[in-house]
Amino acid sequence: MPRPRRRWTGPLLLALLLTALAPWPATADTAPARAETKAHAATVPLPSLSATTTQVASGLRRPTAIVAPDDGTDRLFITEKRGTVRVYHPDTGLASTPLLDITAAVDESGNERGLLGIALPPDFAATRNLYLAYTALPDGAVTLARYRLDDSRLEVLLSQEHAQYSNHNGGQLAFGPDGNLYWSIGDGGGSGDPFKSGQRLDTLLGKIVRIDVRRTCGTLPYCVPADNPFVDRAGARGEIWLYGLRNPWRFSFDRADGSLWIGDVGQGRWEEIDHLAPGRGGLNLGWSCYEGLEKFTGADCPPGETYTKPVFTYSPYTGGCSVIGGHVYRGRAHADLVGGTYIATDYCSSTVWALRPDGAGGYEQAEIGEMPTQVSSIGTTADGEFYAVNDLPGGLHKMSFAQRQPTCRVDRTVTAWGTGMTVDLTVTNTGSTPVNGWTLRFPLALGQTVVSDWNTDLIQLSNVITATNASHNATIAPGAAITLGYLTDHTGDTSPPPRFTLNGAACAIGR
Repeated sequence: MPRPRRRWTGPLLLALLLTALAPWPATADTAPARAETKAHAATVPLPSLSATTTQVASGLRRPTAIVAPDDGTDRLFITEKRGTVRVYHPDTGLASTPLLDITAAVDESGNERGLLGIALPPDFAATRNLYLAYTALPDGAVTLARYRLDDSRLEVLLSQEHAQYSNHNGGQLAFGPDGNLYWSIGDGGGSGDPFKSGQRLDTLLGKIVRIDVRRTCGTLPYCVPADNPFVDRAGARGEIWLYGLRNPWRFSFDRADGSLWIGDVGQGRWEEIDHLAPGRGGLNLGWSCYEGLEKFTGADCPPGETYTKPVFTYSPYTGGCSVIGGHVYRGRAHADLVGGTYIATDYCSSTVWALRPDGAGGYEQAEIGEMPTQVSSIGTTADGEFYAVNDLPGGLHKMSFAQRQPTCRVDRTVTAWGTGMTVDLTVTNTGSTPVNGWTLRFPLALGQTVVSDWNTDLIQLSNVITATNASHNATIAPGAAITLGYLTDHTGDTSPPPRFTLNGAACAIGR
């Protein structure tokens, strides 16, 4: 399971959180922000979106992944940690008899071990073969296997030793638009990448691998594609596609453009999402030289490396603990609202994140709702509609999206000076009911440190600001506004906050 086991807990002094930040070096290409076609793209502002869920099944035992066969049956296959795959149909519900049971092969000891991933090949309807990622008995080795439904046969294809620690197993499986199978593996567990796996090319730990399971090559039950980036490098594993990952629990391909989205679980200060252009193998995503955009304490930074930045990071001080990467919405039911929008969540905070290229090289971002508790995976139907499973108590939930007008707007005035800047915020109640007591939350850019504030009681943890009302401005009538502000010291970044939530609801951003 994705939940990390090493989080700082309790209140921490701001001074202890402020570490020297190293500038991020030159980066490799990430996915270009591109204009989507009208048929697949929504123009609704992200803060006006609302994500909701409806539970449609219960009784799952620690579900870990969802996949849908494109065979006209409208089924969902759901993996359970213990080693079973359950079948759900919207008309008949959750079948009591598992589709398959490999519990005799699965090591489910520890919170993060078990049957972790499933993928169906494009020819599943004809071959009835599927692919499973799990931690295997007796020693927890992360394992990729083919399962043949017609004769209930499990065939191990590839295994990576992972005995010392039970966490950081990765486990996502997905067929790419090139027909190859991609598999994520964590860095081997423990804290701070003790094996230096992220930056090493002689191990599959801390990687996304890419193999061709349609063929065999020599003694291997698969082939290493000839265009994999490290095929000809001495001492490197040819299966590696991407490296510098910590625990890429969930990744997905955008079915419209083939780009790759990765949710990589952080150490304790940053959760990150990466977006990579199609076919960009060989990229170094930073771990354990960087955690998110920040130089990692005790960093492993081999000389001469070029790192690829994440496109989105957030601090666990928002209540999160483990990013759950999702998918780009390409369904029909909500295409006018969220077409072309990437949706992700967090195992602990349950926040629903929406990200979308802004057409200018950056990304729009907003919090658009909450998931049920402890969501472990987001999956799609064959038609691209969204479902999610939650770890405990083990439910299946259908996701829906709607438009709502934000009931708050934040206008920002930023004045940079010397080594600091002044930020004035005007918060307007655009709703129809009074706000009686408010909390405004927003992130700061890396390196910005609040040194004073006014008209608010403000707390900074990492880069996360929590501003609460003062006694004289606790009430904001409909159409009325209040002002507050703060003064920061900074390291050169004068960017205003990119998003705000007022009492948990996303605000529109004005000037």
